[in-house]
Amino acid sequence: MTTALVTGASGFVGSAVLRKLLERGRTVRALVRPESNRANLADLPVEVVQGDLKDPSSWKSAFQGVNEVYHVAADYRLWVRNPDEMYRTNVDGTVGFIRAAADAGVERIVYTSSVATLGVLKDEPADEETPVSLADMIGHYKRSKFLAEEGVRKLAQEEKIPVVIVNPSTPVGPRDIKPTPTGRTVLEAAKGKMPIYVDTGLNIVHVDDVAEGHLLAREHGRIGERYVLGGTDMSLKEILVEIAGITGGKPPIGKLPAGVIMPIAYGAELAARLLPNWEPFVTVDGVKLSKKRMFFRSDKARRELGYESRPAVEALTDAIDWFKGAGWL
Repeated sequence: MTTALVTGASGFVGSAVLRKLLERGRTVRALVRPESNRANLADLPVEVVQGDLKDPSSWKSAFQGVNEVYHVAADYRLWVRNPDEMYRTNVDGTVGFIRAAADAGVERIVYTSSVATLGVLKDEPADEETPVSLADMIGHYKRSKFLAEEGVRKLAQEEKIPVVIVNPSTPVGPRDIKPTPTGRTVLEAAKGKMPIYVDTGLNIVHVDDVAEGHLLAREHGRIGERYVLGGTDMSLKEILVEIAGITGGKPPIGKLPAGVIMPIAYGAELAARLLPNWEPFVTVDGVKLSKKRMFFRSDKARRELGYESRPAVEALTDAIDWFKGAGWL
C-alpha cells in the first residue's frame, strides 16, 4: 500500500492534490499547521499531522511509513509585513523538508514551484528553458520561490535526491478558501467590483488539472526536471469578460494605465501597515507584475507526462460556483 504525505493539504492546490491521491486509492497523510483552516479536509479519510515548515522537529512523525511526498505548502502572498518569515518558509523550510524526506527513505518527491520562477517573453509564451535570473524576480514571493527551486534542483543534482519539480501557472477553481490573490480577483469580478482593468495577462488553469499534473509528475517525471502545468493564456480583459458572461454581470468598461494605479497601491500598503488585520487588495508588486503578460507553454508536460488541461471557462465557472456555495457571492 502506497502512503503519500501532502504538505499544505488544507489549502487550495494541496487539497486538490490530496483528493486526486484518494481517487487513486492512496493512503494519505496531511501535514497541516496548527492554525490552518481545515474545512477542505472535512469528512475526508486522511490522517492529519500537525507541523510547520519553520519547525523541523515537527516533521519526524509525518515521514513514518511514507513512500511519496507532495510538497505543496508555501507562503503565497504578494504583500507581507515580515519578508523574513516568507523566506524561512519558502526557502529554508522547503530545502530542509525535502532533504529530511530523502533521509527518511521517501522514494519520490514532487515539489510545487510556480511559473513565478520562470522567465517571461514579450511576444510569445515562455517555458521551462526561457532565460531568467534572480534579478528578474519582482517581490519577495517570486524571489523566495526562485531561491527555493534553485535549492531543490541542487538537491537533485548534487545529492541525488529523487525530486521532480512542477510549475503551476495560475490555478483557479473550487475550494479556494483563503482565497489566493487570483481567487480574490475572480471573486471581486464576480461581484461586479472590477469595471476597469489593466493591460496584463495570465495563464489560467483548473486547479484539478494542476493536481492531476502532480501525480503524473510523480509517475513519469524525470528527477531534477521541472514541468509547467498550465492552461489557457488570457488577457485580464478576456478573463473579466468571461466572468461577466458566467454571472450575467456587466463586462469591464475601460482600461486603466498601471501608472495610475501605483499611487493607490502605495497608499493601500501604507494603510495595511497601520491596520494590522487588513491586507491591501492592490499591491506595489502586483502593479509591477501587471506590466508583464504571464503566458506559458505546457508542451514539455504534455509530451513527457501526458498532462492535459480543460478550457479556462470551466475553471472560472467552478470557482464562481464554489464561491456561491460558500456564501461569498
